[in-house]
Amino acid sequence: MNKKTKTSQVKSTADKFLESLDAKEKKQFFEEYKELLLSELLLAVMEKDNISVRKLAKLAGVSPTVVQAMRSGTKKDFTLKSFFKILNGLGCNKLSMDINGQIINLDISAHNQKKSNN
Repeated sequence: MNKKTKTSQVKSTADKFLESLDAKEKKQFFEEYKELLLSELLLAVMEKDNISVRKLAKLAGVSPTVVQAMRSGTKKDFTLKSFFKILNGLGCNKLSMDINGQIINLDISAHNQKKSNN
């Protein structure tokens, strides 16, 4: 017996939601999702290290307003330099990304040193 069976893939609610969005709505959704992830990352590290907004701002060399805005997700257009300063203030020296299965490491501390020497 050589019967071909069609297997239907069950879609998650999230998949159905994303498929219902048009291109503009998808773009907005993923931009907001990235901002949420950065905010959640910052919150998790601050909680793990039991560090306050003011203390982190002092360590990072930025104002408490910048840290609070990033932490709450209200600041939408912060600079990469500010983000690296905050990560460095939290003791993060490297940031790793997985791009299509290839791990890329970014040395944050070296990036901050180069910028401060200019």
